[in-house]
Amino acid sequence: MIEIKGLTKQYGQFKALDHLNLTLDAGVVFGFVGANGAGKSTTFSILATLLAPTSGDALIDGKSVVREPKEVRQLIGYMPDFFGVYDQLKAEEYLDFYGASYGIPAAERKKLIPELLELVNLTHKRDAYVDLLSRGMKQRLCLARCLIHDPKVLILDEPASGLDPRARVEMRDILRKLKELGKTILISSHILPELAEMCDEIGVIDGGKLIAHGNVATIQAQLQGEKHITVKVRADLASARTFFEQQPHVVDVHIEREAVHFMFKGNDEEQRALMIAALQSDINVYSFSEDEKDLEDVFMAITKGADAR
Repeated sequence: MIEIKGLTKQYGQFKALDHLNLTLDAGVVFGFVGANGAGKSTTFSILATLLAPTSGDALIDGKSVVREPKEVRQLIGYMPDFFGVYDQLKAEEYLDFYGASYGIPAAERKKLIPELLELVNLTHKRDAYVDLLSRGMKQRLCLARCLIHDPKVLILDEPASGLDPRARVEMRDILRKLKELGKTILISSHILPELAEMCDEIGVIDGGKLIAHGNVATIQAQLQGEKHITVKVRADLASARTFFEQQPHVVDVHIEREAVHFMFKGNDEEQRALMIAALQSDINVYSFSEDEKDLEDVFMAITKGADAR
C-alpha cells in the first residue's frame, strides 16, 4: 500500500530526511516514533503532497506523491498536528463544506455526514458551533473530515496531542474501529505506550533516518545488552544485594521498593543459572522476574545507540 524509496529532504546543509526507505502493507496501523525534529512531520507532509522531497519518492497504492499528487490526495486523509477549523460553522456544516470540496453530491453528503458523526461520537454535537467544542471533540471532528471521501490511507500527525486521558481513550477506540474497516493508518505520537497498544508496527526515526522498524517485540529483540531483573525476598534485603553483587554478569545492584534490582548482561542460559543459584541460596527468594521494556525504553535505547554511531 505504501512504499517510501530513498526519501530525502534537505534545507541547505541540513537533512531533515536522509534516504528514508519503508514499505507498509494495506490495513496496517503504523506508529512513527521520534523526538521533535527527527523527521516525522516532514515525512507525513511529503506523503500528504504538501511538501516536495529533495530526492526520492513515495508511492501510495501505486501512485507517486511526486508525479501524481492529485491522485494521491484522493487516496489519503491527512490530519496535521495543528489542524484548522472554521469556528462560525456548526459541526454538520463543517463536514458538509469539506464533502462539497471533494465533489460529493449533496444527497450522498446528507447520508454520509450522520454516519461519520456517529463514528466519532459527535452525533449529539451536530448542531454545535465548532468554536464551542472541546479540544478532544475538535480532534474527532477533524478525523471525521479526513474520512469524508473514504480514503484508503489515514495520515495522522500527533492525533492525541494535548488531549486529556478520557479523550485519548476515545481517540484510540475510534482508531480501532477504523482499523477494523481496513484503513491503513500512519500515526505519530509522543505518547509512546499508547502507540504500542494501537499499532501493528512501529518505526523509530532519528536524525532523518529510520533506525528501527517492526513490531514492539521484534524491536526489543534487536536490542543488545542488559536486562532489568527484579528479585523479591522475604527478609534481609541487604544480604540479597550482597549475594547478587558477587554474581557474574550482574551490575548496578540496588534496593528499591522492598526488592533487589539489577542489570544482567548474560545470555538466557546464564540467566537461568543465576536464578537457580538464587533459589538454592539462603536469601529466601520468592519472586524473580525480568522487567519488560515498554516503548519508551525501546525508544531511548535505540536512539542512544544511534547517537553513539
